[in-house]
Amino acid sequence: MNISSRVRNRTSASRLLAVGGVATLVLLAGACAGEKDEVSSGTTAASADTEPAAATTDGATTPAATEAPATTGDSSETPADLEAELNGSGATFPKTFYEETIAVFTDANDGVTINYAGGGSGKGRQDLADQIVDWAGTDSTIKDEDLAGFKGGEVLYIPTVVAPITVAYNLDVDGLQLSPATIARIFQLEITNWNDPAIAAENPDVELPDQAITVVHRSDSSGTTSNFTKFLDASVGADNGGIWTLGADSTVEWDPNTQAGEGNSGVAQIVQSTTGAIGYVDLSDATDAGLTVAAVQNKAGTYVLPTIEAASAAAAGAEIADDLTFSAVWADGDDAYPITAQTWIIVYKNQTDQAKADALKAFLTFVLTDGQELAPEVNFAPLPESLDELALAQLDLITVG
Repeated sequence: MNISSRVRNRTSASRLLAVGGVATLVLLAGACAGEKDEVSSGTTAASADTEPAAATTDGATTPAATEAPATTGDSSETPADLEAELNGSGATFPKTFYEETIAVFTDANDGVTINYAGGGSGKGRQDLADQIVDWAGTDSTIKDEDLAGFKGGEVLYIPTVVAPITVAYNLDVDGLQLSPATIARIFQLEITNWNDPAIAAENPDVELPDQAITVVHRSDSSGTTSNFTKFLDASVGADNGGIWTLGADSTVEWDPNTQAGEGNSGVAQIVQSTTGAIGYVDLSDATDAGLTVAAVQNKAGTYVLPTIEAASAAAAGAEIADDLTFSAVWADGDDAYPITAQTWIIVYKNQTDQAKADALKAFLTFVLTDGQELAPEVNFAPLPESLDELALAQLDLITVG
C-alpha cells in the first residue's frame, strides 16, 4: 500500500476522538433548528467538512469558506529502502500536524525514525544552529544577527501549514467579540474585569459577569507569541494609535501579575482550569482542550472566528519573499482571520549525511503533498497551491557534500 492509500485509510484513535467526535457534534447542532452553530457558540472544534460562520459587527454571521487547495506531487514516489533517524525540535504550534505526518510517513517507511520534541520556536532554531537536530520547526524567522551562529551554513525555509491563533477564554459566555484594541488592553492589564465598559461596548447582547480576568501567555521563546504580538503591533501598535506598547517578538516583557504556560498546550491547560482566564492558543490545542474562543475584529472591521477557512483566506493574500518567508498576520480581506500564523520547517541547505538527506527530502515531500490532506483533519489549513509548489521546488536546493 503506498502512502496515498495510507493517508486515505488512516483512522487513528486520536483523530476519531478529536475530529470524528467534533463532526458528530456539528451534525447534531445543525439538526436542532434555532440553536447556535457549535463554533460560533464558542468552541474551536470544527470539522474540515463544515463551513463555520464568522460573526460580523452587527451580530449577523457570514460564511468564511475558502476552499482548500489541491495538493501537488505524489509522495508514493518516495525512494525505496530509506534508512535513517531524523531528530527535530521547535514550534509547538504545528506539533499536532507534524506528529500526524510523522506517524503516517514512518508507517509507510519502516526504515525511518523521526522524532519531534517541541520546546518552542526559539529552542528549535537554537538546536538547529548548534547542529543538535536535523530539522527544526519555527513560526518566526531567524533574526539577521543570529544567522552567523548557524554552524551548518545556509538555512532553507520550508513552509508547511497555516492556522489561526485563537483568543481563548474560560467564561460562561458564548459569542464574545473582541477588537485588537480591547485585546491589547486586556493583555497589558489595563482592562482587568470581564464586565469592563470596553468589552461591554463590543458585546451589547452579551451578559458579562463581574469576574476578574487572568491573562495567560507563553513562558518559552515562542513563534506563537511572536505572531500574536505582531498582530497587536500591526493593528494597534506604535504606528496605529500606540495602544499596544510591548512590541513584537518571541518573548516580551509581560506584567508579573500574569500567568505563563510552557507551549501552546501549557497555556491551554491554564485557561481551561482557571475561571476568568484568557490566553492565545493555536486552534488545534484549543480544540483538544475544549476551549471557548472569541471572534476577533479583522483589518476590514469584521469580527471573524478562528476557522481553517478564515486562515486560508488570510494566507491567500500574503506576499511571499524569495526565501519563502511571509506573514499571514493582519491580512486584508473581509473573511481573513487577523491572527493567522504561518510555520516553517527549517533545514540546512548542505547536508553531511546522504542517508539522512534522502530521508529528510522524502519526509518533506510527503508533508507538502499527501501531508497537506491531513492538515484540516487536525485543525490546520493547507498551503495555497502556488506556495506549495514553491516549497516543493525549494527541496531541490538540499544537497549533500
